[in-house]
Amino acid sequence: MRKRTYYRGPDAVVTSELFVWRTTPPKIFAIRELNNVGIVRCPLRDEIDHTRPHSANAIGGSVVLAVALWPSLDTSTLIVVVFLAVAVPALALTAFRRSRLRIWELHATYRGVEVILYASNDVRVFNQVSRALRRAMEDSDQHTDWNGEVAA
Repeated sequence: MRKRTYYRGPDAVVTSELFVWRTTPPKIFAIRELNNVGIVRCPLRDEIDHTRPHSANAIGGSVVLAVALWPSLDTSTLIVVVFLAVAVPALALTAFRRSRLRIWELHATYRGVEVILYASNDVRVFNQVSRALRRAMEDSDQHTDWNGEVAA
């Protein structure tokens, strides 16, 4: 049987025989020895320890600061201060949330041991890799003889 490539990317390779996660060092798994493969969506850190900043608190504090500075500033300076007082916490919160993307993982049993086959925070690439693995596993289960009939 000819070796078929289902997915080849910078972080993983899926062929009819092997699943390779290109880490340091690379993790290589034989397709035929994988069992109980499943997808796990890892929770965000703030869903576990509740340490995320709250946008309402940050913006509320900025508004209090702007009100406190009101008597000492002219109108144009006050507008700039209020804008910065609201925009800076909002941008910081957005950057904070984007830096903690959700991680998706492929888990399996390999030679009797639970392993993480692959992990990514890029949903598109993760789905491509998981579909390729699914196709490789489905194709490896079909043992055909030379005329295309399923062998016993």
